[in-house]
Amino acid sequence: MIIGSHVQMKSPKYLEGAVEEALSYDANALMLYTGAPQNTRRVDIDKMHIAQAHALLKEHGIPFDRMIVHAPYIINPANSVKKEVGELAVSFLEQEAIRTKALGAKYMVLHPGSYTTSTLEQGLQTTIDHLNATHIPEGIVICLETMAGKGSEVGYQLEHLAYILAHLNQKDSYGVCMDTCHMHDAGYDMSHFDDVLDEFDRLVGLDKLHVIHLNDSKNVQGARKDRHENIGKGYLGFETLHAIAHHPRVAHVPKILETPYIDGKAPYKEEIQLLRQQ
Repeated sequence: MIIGSHVQMKSPKYLEGAVEEALSYDANALMLYTGAPQNTRRVDIDKMHIAQAHALLKEHGIPFDRMIVHAPYIINPANSVKKEVGELAVSFLEQEAIRTKALGAKYMVLHPGSYTTSTLEQGLQTTIDHLNATHIPEGIVICLETMAGKGSEVGYQLEHLAYILAHLNQKDSYGVCMDTCHMHDAGYDMSHFDDVLDEFDRLVGLDKLHVIHLNDSKNVQGARKDRHENIGKGYLGFETLHAIAHHPRVAHVPKILETPYIDGKAPYKEEIQLLRQQ
């Protein structure tokens, strides 16, 4: 099983420290931000301890493409209401993609964004326009995340992502990240995962699925709220998430936990151990 979690990248060891944290959870995959997700302040890439991190990954037999980067939340490609937000989406996404390549990663997860006060149709078209204005470095794949559908989010239906992907110029530079909590909250029955994969394959193509965020949900199916819960503690339940984690059709896809801390501590070592059980 290819499984890991979100990890922190902080001073002084940055990427090396992030890999060490992942290894402490007995993980063989990890996800991180290149800086704070709420702002554009970034530490110079030369300070990130990249060589040391790469040596650790090699020592433990973890391929670099299992090190996932998550784009910051302030990138909103769907916003057509504020011109400066759209311009930031293009310029900062380019910068983050360059940083992702410098870290040695391949996949970067991106929220498709929210259309705010326009319309869903306008939000989809604006997302396409902004992504087509963005130059993604060769070898980097932006994975559009399936969303829960809260507020004015785009991407909570697979049809949304299929439409966006079909209209992008750099098609090989884009794929999908499936979030189990988001899919459940958007109305998909994740307990029938083969049916979900069949629909995904029909609309998007399973070859476009590069990352799975494995999260339980605090909400009932279709609530469109997006509140993650610890594995087995929510409405998806352990049996469903365990089946997804072990499903042979997605065995090659890294599964990343983004579940809440418990009493201020990361639960990932215990959750990974639980999910690994046959």
